[in-house]
Amino acid sequence: MSFDALKKNRSAAFDKLNKQLEKVASKTSYSDPDDATYWKPTRDAAGNAFAIIRFLPATEGDDPFKILYNYGFQGPSGAWYIENSLTTLGQDDPCDQYYWKLYNSNKDKDSPVRKQASEMRRRQNYITNILVIKDGGNSDNNGKVFRYKFGPKIWAKLNDLMNPTFEDEKPVNPFDFWEGANFRIKVTGKGRDTSYDKSEFDSPSELFDGDEDKLRAVYDAMYSLSEVVAPKKFKDYATLEAKLYRVLGLTGAQAQSGNATAEDDLPEEGMDMSKLGEEAAPAATPKESKAKAKPAEAAAPAADEDGDEDDDLAFFQNLTKK
Repeated sequence: MSFDALKKNRSAAFDKLNKQLEKVASKTSYSDPDDATYWKPTRDAAGNAFAIIRFLPATEGDDPFKILYNYGFQGPSGAWYIENSLTTLGQDDPCDQYYWKLYNSNKDKDSPVRKQASEMRRRQNYITNILVIKDGGNSDNNGKVFRYKFGPKIWAKLNDLMNPTFEDEKPVNPFDFWEGANFRIKVTGKGRDTSYDKSEFDSPSELFDGDEDKLRAVYDAMYSLSEVVAPKKFKDYATLEAKLYRVLGLTGAQAQSGNATAEDDLPEEGMDMSKLGEEAAPAATPKESKAKAKPAEAAAPAADEDGDEDDDLAFFQNLTKK
């Protein structure tokens, strides 16, 4: 889709966006954003950040956003499982299957099995193109186009704008150059205490007052989102399954049954941990493993309703580098 076609077909683009929203709502991810194409709010020592951004429309042959599912948790051996989920591609994923085996094996929501399942839950992220209008912590980013990965908290604000609750509120397409709205990101807290609750949209307005030369320059600078969820970005089922078993210290039979306990999850004697690389703990005997199976210094969280999923996962990834 050319820039001129984008301008002409704005109404159809909004209809397509709403159909994509319906697909998102009917569904019950991890790309490493540590490259120059991704933007994150620049935060001060207290974890606070302020920025004004504009969500951008779809590029030719693409969607305005992509959904990426991923997992991030620590096993009893100290190894970490941080991987993109094949469910992003609509395929079976070993971690997803094991999660549901655990979840359905015990109806008591307070049971150790349910707790373990909650720590392994799939995370949902969204990736889109944005224009940084103002980065309160780094003015070098002002006026530049980036990819932006965010979690359910910000997604809820986008969805509320597109599908307002009250009849006197007009639906707004935030991904529109002409009828969209700037988004004020206000971040507070650190790690699992990160909050985006104060973030809000301005009233709808034309970006750059509709200056087509400036809009066209932004459009031409946008990134492909399809390549973020290209199949080559994902490991195959067998590779993910092998890593899952190593991280959890499972045999194939335990994984199939979904009946692993804290003791069952300990690494087996003689287990080959060499393939874990920096994530691995040394192989241990069952006796040694039990002695070492103390709570991790920073265990993977259960569902975090207050923070952004991106910040959660980044926090745990950084732990693996220490």
